[in-house]
Amino acid sequence: MARQQKEMAMERKTGKNNRYVKREKASGMKGDRYTEKERESAGKNDRYAKKGDRASGRNYAEKGRAVRENSKKEKSIIPKRDAGNERGKKAAGSGKEYGEAFRPVRMGKDAQKGKTRCRAFGECGGCQMLHLPYEEQLALKEKETAKILKSYVRLEGIIGMEQPEHYRNKVSAAFTHDRQGKPLSGVYKEGTHYIIPVEECVLENEKADAIIASVRALLPSFKIKTYDEDSGYGLLRHVVVRVGQATGQIMVVLVLSSPILPSKNNFVKALLKQHPDITTIVTNVNERKTSIVLGDKGQTIYGKGYIEDVLCGITFRISPKSFYQVNAVQTERLYRKAIEYAGLTGKETVLDAYCGIGTIGMIAAGRAGRVIGVELNGDAVRDAVANARRNKIGNIDFYEKDAGEFMVQLAEQGEKVDVVFMDPPRTGSDEVFLNSLAELAPKKVVYISCNPETLARDLEYMAKRGYRAVKGVCVDMFPFCGHVECIVLLSKLYTKQNIEVELEMSEMDLTAAESKATYGEIKDYVLEHTGLKVSSLYIAQVKEKCGIIERVNYNLPKSDNARQPKCPPEKEAAIREALEGFRMI
Repeated sequence: MARQQKEMAMERKTGKNNRYVKREKASGMKGDRYTEKERESAGKNDRYAKKGDRASGRNYAEKGRAVRENSKKEKSIIPKRDAGNERGKKAAGSGKEYGEAFRPVRMGKDAQKGKTRCRAFGECGGCQMLHLPYEEQLALKEKETAKILKSYVRLEGIIGMEQPEHYRNKVSAAFTHDRQGKPLSGVYKEGTHYIIPVEECVLENEKADAIIASVRALLPSFKIKTYDEDSGYGLLRHVVVRVGQATGQIMVVLVLSSPILPSKNNFVKALLKQHPDITTIVTNVNERKTSIVLGDKGQTIYGKGYIEDVLCGITFRISPKSFYQVNAVQTERLYRKAIEYAGLTGKETVLDAYCGIGTIGMIAAGRAGRVIGVELNGDAVRDAVANARRNKIGNIDFYEKDAGEFMVQLAEQGEKVDVVFMDPPRTGSDEVFLNSLAELAPKKVVYISCNPETLARDLEYMAKRGYRAVKGVCVDMFPFCGHVECIVLLSKLYTKQNIEVELEMSEMDLTAAESKATYGEIKDYVLEHTGLKVSSLYIAQVKEKCGIIERVNYNLPKSDNARQPKCPPEKEAAIREALEGFRMI
């Protein structure tokens, strides 16, 4: 009887058929890359929560859920998943999620195709598109995103990877054991408390997977027990490996339940013997019963305690808690395209809103006159300052402030900013931030988004505040996963730009301006913005006053003695505003 009870208890602990083992609760985690930033206290973190509290906000946030209805899309409500970071962890709450259309059925041909590449396909929740050829993945992501954004901006395509496998430079493995006490490591089964044992992954850096396997193999000889969530017994909870894409430097973080690692010097020697290219090894202590991977305390037991990597020619220091994009190859393309969209000439003042450790701002600094980085998290600001000094960048300043409040202060002081880079979380921005942005009134805004639906909501709001989406592009940051990044350039409407040039009248092609908008478009613009109805005759008269030569002379009377009505002043002002809006004058 006692033996039966013991076996039944073990069954409850290890799960059905011993395939999955119960571990830390995953359902309390947020499902996007900004959650990782909050966990690691080095990125764009609780500022959004605070802004959400202040914003007139809940109704505005709900608009992100309605965008799909506006674009005539119907999808089921599912929990959010983070394809880019902690795989398979369920988000707090649930809502409609971009990428649901990409999810394969758990049975049938799709499931079988995926399982030929990974036995955990369809269960861990990490790669929803593993069953599809990569070109088909890109086409689906571009098509899905274009449908959502079609009312706001036309996309220029999608930027994919040449080698889309093993791109993750950060790998986190949870540790547990089977009935016999044999160490296991892997990822959470989607939406559960169980761990799927994984030895190698299509997404993860192969060297990182090999190091995790070596740690797992060394545990029995050093009598190191894996942590058990229910009993609180055991030492090793997680192993995190970070690899510098450009430098090849490797950091290994051993997450423990208590500060003492038995025979740590011998353990380090044994691990280095198998992997001599490891740069540094750090122990991190997490004594709490929590889903958060890293604790607050750490100790370097080999090396300097950090690694460095190079992104777009800038060297960044990466510590265990630093936020750093998991796909460095595509991050370079993302940032280079964003800076290309900004059209910097070397004279502009640029604001990197919520700059984190200063990545985008420092990359832009080489092409701008001045860069301002603003970030609420103090640790991130200190890292940003250190990175700027390390790279000898002198035209960038960092401020530890709320970005929305900071922009309002700049506007009140009469400071001019030409370009703003913004990179909000998957929930998008909020009214407080966007109102502050509109008050600052930069000429250009480069919006980097990881959720096309909240991007569409924010583009609609910014259009009401005088900004037009000029162009956009998708960047596939997470191959095989149902997520995509977007970059959109917004331009301020009605901005008067005066450039002094000398031209002969014979050199001017005044009819070129005419092609910018039809008479119908001008009429619709005036009606929408002023409520006035104007005729083609009135438009032609105002065009003539502005020096735009007509191909069809609408203001020519039918007879020499005919009396022709003149455009009233209020309608003339409305037509001039429309011509300015279409940049015809």
